[in-house]
Amino acid sequence: MTGPGRRWVLHLDMDAFYASVEQLTRPTLADRPVLVGGAGPRGVVAGASYQARVFGARSAMPMSQARRRCPHATVLPPRFELYKALSAIVMTVLGEAAPVLEPVSLDEAFLEPPALAGAGAAEVTEFGTALRAAVRERTGLPASVGAGSGKQLAKIASELAKPDGLRVVAPEEERAVLDPLPVRSLWGIGPVSEAALHRLGVTTIGQFAAMDGREVGGVLGSAVGTELHRLARGVDDRPVAPRGAAKQVSAETTFETDLTTMTDVHAAVARMAEAAHRRLVASGRAARTVTVKARTADFATSSRSETTAYPSTDLGTLTAVAQRLARTAVGEGGIRLIGVSLSGLDDSPPPALFDAVASADGWTAVAAGGEAPPPPESPPELPHRAPAVPAPWRAGDDVAHPEHGHGWVQGAGHGRVTVRFETRATGPGAARTLAADDPALTRADPLDSWSL
Repeated sequence: MTGPGRRWVLHLDMDAFYASVEQLTRPTLADRPVLVGGAGPRGVVAGASYQARVFGARSAMPMSQARRRCPHATVLPPRFELYKALSAIVMTVLGEAAPVLEPVSLDEAFLEPPALAGAGAAEVTEFGTALRAAVRERTGLPASVGAGSGKQLAKIASELAKPDGLRVVAPEEERAVLDPLPVRSLWGIGPVSEAALHRLGVTTIGQFAAMDGREVGGVLGSAVGTELHRLARGVDDRPVAPRGAAKQVSAETTFETDLTTMTDVHAAVARMAEAAHRRLVASGRAARTVTVKARTADFATSSRSETTAYPSTDLGTLTAVAQRLARTAVGEGGIRLIGVSLSGLDDSPPPALFDAVASADGWTAVAAGGEAPPPPESPPELPHRAPAVPAPWRAGDDVAHPEHGHGWVQGAGHGRVTVRFETRATGPGAARTLAADDPALTRADPLDSWSL
């Protein structure tokens, strides 16, 4: 059925984006479990391939836990320059399909193509199929697309389409799709709201939609509850519109029972920092400023901030700063709300979560996948200083060799480095072990692994 008032919103989501990029540009890994993130003791998973997810590994999980669940996974540092370049190509494809585009993060966006106004489900299916094909043709990457009458339904549909699929939810099947889903599937339903609804026996979107509006307002608040109730009933008239770059990412929660010990406060701060960090990683940026907000039982609110010299994506570092700030932000009496925000966002973040790597004179924080910052040149008055020691090769480094071409480091140690020479274009390549100080082996641009 078609009609002049029919609205179609599409949501495109790249499948396991970071891990898919690694599998595409390092073809030996195409069908293997891959974890992208920091490999150090405080490293966090930034992306997990579907082969790794089968074993329970997932994004935002401590890398140590993910490796226990999937010990045979290949662990690689993120290469944000490459991800951002491919994201730009994806957004260009979407912009060609619709004049107004709403990017949500590096790997997902909403669009509302004027050509689909009043169209039927079959026409939308044809459009979505062509859109996915165009993304794969231009990038080599899989994408899932969902379509529905609003942004909420399109987002849910793209989740149902994963991996590498298309799901169009026609108006006549909206209730059949929405009603059985967990109430947590709705935007804005967090753990506290979910728990409040569960106490009333409301566990699905269908049950939530059937509630009386006044009861919803009493449980979730008038403004928020009304909007969530509309979404549950399939009413979503929010426009698809370009977003300005967010100035901060944050997370906060109100507790059912006031926190009375610093142990509980620190645990809550860690959870909020992790939630904010997930949004930070999804945006492809790094943060310089950490702010902690605390509200007491009598509604007195205080906040503390700290700005570091360099932007960071390291969850451990950001959490430690937030917990330190909490000691002074928390006042007397029970704490009913804790919030953590990350700001001072840098559009060119370090390539990965930070790891500690051995240097000639101790341990130096170096972004995984990148080079150690070169030490300052020896001043003339100190000619006896030892020359700078090149950063050691590490797993995941991009390299180039005049004979073997572009490759990536699989492992290094004892004066040797093993490199898999391959790119997207070459297909699976051979592994060769070379001397770590081989002058023919140089660091390379990660973009070459996709373009060469």
